[in-house]
Amino acid sequence: MENKEQKMDIELPVEVAPGIYTNLQLITHSSTEFIIDFIQVLPGVPKAQVRSRAILSPQHAKRFLYALKENIDKYEQQNGVITEPDQAIPYQMNPMGKA
Repeated sequence: MENKEQKMDIELPVEVAPGIYTNLQLITHSSTEFIIDFIQVLPGVPKAQVRSRAILSPQHAKRFLYALKENIDKYEQQNGVITEPDQAIPYQMNPMGKA
């Protein structure tokens, strides 16, 4: 049996191409989906904002995990080990922007 590779064209719209900066991510899940909130925290500002949200099926979340690990491994081979800060940033989620 032949193993044919499927090809897919992926379009990157102009308005999405610049991306967003995120320096905090929150991950929650249910039995049917994983939700990743991408947040931007600014120094000295007590309030952070979710800049984007991705919702993945459990299967796609696991594929994302493997792809991210593979890319981190490649990055570290080329640039050295990524170090983590000594302490985490404390945060509190405020759903739906309510005060």
